Amino acid sequence: MSASPAVASSDLSARKDPELVWRETTYVSPAQQAQLTVRAVVMGMLIGGVMCLSNLYVFFKTGWSLGVTLTACIIAFGVFKGLQAVGVRPLGALENNALTTVASGAGFMTGGGNMAAFGALLMVTTLRPDTVPLMAWFAVIAAMGVFVAIPIKRQLVNKEALPFPTGTATAETLRSLHGAGSDGAAKSKSLLGAGVFAAIITLLRDLKAIPASLSFPGTLGGLPLAQWTIAFKTEVVLLGAGALMSFRTGWSLLLAAFLTYVVLAPSLLENGLIAEASYKTIVGFTLWPGAALLVSSGLTSFLFDWRSVLRSFSGLTAIFKKKSAVVDDDRDPLRDIEAPAWWFPLALIVLGPVIVLLMSLLFQIPWWAGAVAVPLSVLMGFVAARVTGETDVTPTKALGPVTQLVFGVITPGNLSGNIMSANVTGGIGLHAADLLTTLKTGWLLGANPRHQLYAQLFGVVAGAIVIVPAFNLLIPDPSVLGGEMWPAPSCVVWAGVSKAFAGGLSALSFEAKIAAAIAAVLGVTMALMEKLAPKSIVKFLPSPSGIGIAMVIPGSNAIAMFIGSLVADQLRRRRPVLHERYTVAVASGLIAGESLMGIAVIAWGLIFS
Repeated sequence: MSASPAVASSDLSARKDPELVWRETTYVSPAQQAQLTVRAVVMGMLIGGVMCLSNLYVFFKTGWSLGVTLTACIIAFGVFKGLQAVGVRPLGALENNALTTVASGAGFMTGGGNMAAFGALLMVTTLRPDTVPLMAWFAVIAAMGVFVAIPIKRQLVNKEALPFPTGTATAETLRSLHGAGSDGAAKSKSLLGAGVFAAIITLLRDLKAIPASLSFPGTLGGLPLAQWTIAFKTEVVLLGAGALMSFRTGWSLLLAAFLTYVVLAPSLLENGLIAEASYKTIVGFTLWPGAALLVSSGLTSFLFDWRSVLRSFSGLTAIFKKKSAVVDDDRDPLRDIEAPAWWFPLALIVLGPVIVLLMSLLFQIPWWAGAVAVPLSVLMGFVAARVTGETDVTPTKALGPVTQLVFGVITPGNLSGNIMSANVTGGIGLHAADLLTTLKTGWLLGANPRHQLYAQLFGVVAGAIVIVPAFNLLIPDPSVLGGEMWPAPSCVVWAGVSKAFAGGLSALSFEAKIAAAIAAVLGVTMALMEKLAPKSIVKFLPSPSGIGIAMVIPGSNAIAMFIGSLVADQLRRRRPVLHERYTVAVASGLIAGESLMGIAVIAWGLIFS
């Protein structure tokens, strides 16, 4: 018997409309399964605040802002698993997803150029805004990023089904944690165990019971290797960070550290281009080629993905077409669960002037220049979101310098404006991309997307409240930034790029200019090779990010991160099941344990000094 016309029409409609298919087959309403509950918001804000502290510590040590979502969902699972013993209702997958969205909004407050820009600002100027206005600054930028995601979410996630790899991986992790016969308990226990181990090592190191670093035997240029920063640090946070990055990035760090501190630095000393063999003097020179390589490779990769850029704008125009936008239409299958499209222009009208006002009051940026920054940042946010969806990399290393260049032209000599205008671009782009990443997780699990947007905003509030006092606690004296204890490589790079764009390169030595030019060409070449080479070959090519970062962190940091990436890679190759079960959990535990104990030791010293 043939299908009735009505049924056939329905089947045809379903095949053509992925949103209708999702609504009918995947979506789970909050009435069916708890999602954005009070306890999910509260616990998400607490975990996000802790992750914000942890990420802050790691950022100033390594220059990386590490992912939050995978760690947060494992921690949440472990906490509620433990609370079941006292009668607390178990956490479901969708409730954990909402909790993780809150945590992600808070934990990523360190990324998007926020701390890179603020640290750079303190390194090159005497400007230091008060705590409350600075909280408002970070919160408003992040909130704008959240609303920027609205007009492009349905195009990128629902219709085009971009991969958003981290979002997809988080969905699989949540299914694994909350599925039948899950190994969630093993993951949460291993995270806790690694955290306790790291905390003990950190406490013993700070009490001088164990050394901060272990020296390698031998000399270089007649000086101990440790003086060239060649040593093994007992900071397990570096091992954890290495385990979470690719092995390609890990060995690139080691290669560049060897070239920087074993080959280049002795030559610089011998030729009188640096005064002594120390981290700060060496990086005072290598900053320039390192920054040039990072910026040129980032811009090249960004421009090479021109199709993504064009698609971001074509996708943006598509949302205004009635048949593509499907907003406020009775025929729209997601009208009651997606965020209404009008929320974005309303946010632009309300938050845009606030951003311009804060730029003027806090950083002495002319109002007209701020008015340029906001729409530019929104457009950059659209681009960043698509690139993240396709590659899992938010291109802040490219978008930030583009904004710095623009403001170097329109407000020459304004260092604070040059830095913080790029902060607007990076912050909006990162939070738009972060929300879309968590919305991808929700799409795969059947979560309510409007509730996830609310969750992200709760996280933004928590992160903004935590980030500024935490920075003041961790870095009470900005002069330590760029030193061996707090290398802050991203701050060093942002400060260097800002000086170059705002004041020109006239203050640089001839040799530094030559080194920067060579590195810029090398960055372009490496990025092109990365894009053009077959995938089977790319893993054997050095990572531009790894090479550039290694030129502005101590060699000891690069060595430790390489070891972490090597151990994780060997486990992935030889014991893939163990790798999937334990690597992220153990690495996250090492990072959280050391960073939180390190912050606790600093706070203890301030209270009882």
